[in-house]
Amino acid sequence: MPSPSKSNGESSKRTGVTTPEKTEEKGASVNEIMIVDPETLELDLNHGRIDKLQNLEPLTQIERLYLRWNLITKIENLDTLVTLRELELYDNQIVKMENLDALVNLEILDLSFNRIKEIDGMDKLEKLEKLFLSSNKITKIKNVKCLKNLTMLELGDNKIRYQSDKKLLQEIENLEDMTSLTHLYLGKNKITKIKNLDALVNLTCLSLQSNRITVIENLDSLSKLTELYVSENGITKIENLSHNLLVETLDVAKNKIKTIENVDHLKHLEEFWMNDNQVSEWATVENLSKNKKLTTVYLERNPIDSDPMYRRKLKMIAPTLTQIDATLCQC
Repeated sequence: MPSPSKSNGESSKRTGVTTPEKTEEKGASVNEIMIVDPETLELDLNHGRIDKLQNLEPLTQIERLYLRWNLITKIENLDTLVTLRELELYDNQIVKMENLDALVNLEILDLSFNRIKEIDGMDKLEKLEKLFLSSNKITKIKNVKCLKNLTMLELGDNKIRYQSDKKLLQEIENLEDMTSLTHLYLGKNKITKIKNLDALVNLTCLSLQSNRITVIENLDSLSKLTELYVSENGITKIENLSHNLLVETLDVAKNKIKTIENVDHLKHLEEFWMNDNQVSEWATVENLSKNKKLTTVYLERNPIDSDPMYRRKLKMIAPTLTQIDATLCQC
């Protein structure tokens, strides 16, 4: 389900910039960056039809730079922005991660919705905490070992895979040094197996929706996990969660599961999303009765939801429910 969304740039004030000067290039109108206040800390240039990073040298104190929804094709001319802590280049036309070495104080980098094929160019970004690279063309998780302070990695909607012995594999790899990670988003990547996550002992949120996973497995080391999203896969059974005692949200929607099982030990479970599966027997739903903190259940589009007493039966099984599917319960 969720993929982290960033909106800081959209709501921030437009400080330190005039209406950009229009120029004509390749038959289309584009804009140039023009700095008014060199001491500005935050600069919002979203939706500016800017095609080139330039004229930024006067910004000696800048901390946050937002350049969403522009026409930028190359990361360049950032060498003087050493004070920068947050850089957003979401939804441009960038094809390569480069020229980032000077940004040694950067904490948040958003390069989502571009045309990037490789993760690279971040060796000097030791303070980086959040990296957003969703909706690119990345085929391999690599070159992230240097990011010791990274807590969030968003790689949803890419093409993660690698070639091994002339066989194309879709797997998670090269995260063994990312021990500070708390949030990992790998949805919509054609990953076939949950593996190589043992080192991520601080992970609290793991999102693997819309892949090709058939088994929930290899999560024993993730004892701090509170959110697990594995919807839209080929999973047939809820299993192997005996070490994930802190899970509060479990999303197994749109799979091939017939039985609700192996969840009674999840004493902290609050939200259980299991719509669009194959549950047909009420006896298996009874297994939710031991989850005393359960507030939200999604079971619509399972065979049992055709029962005229569907909502009443669910409420009787789990009296703590305040929401069934998308509708709040009536007290």
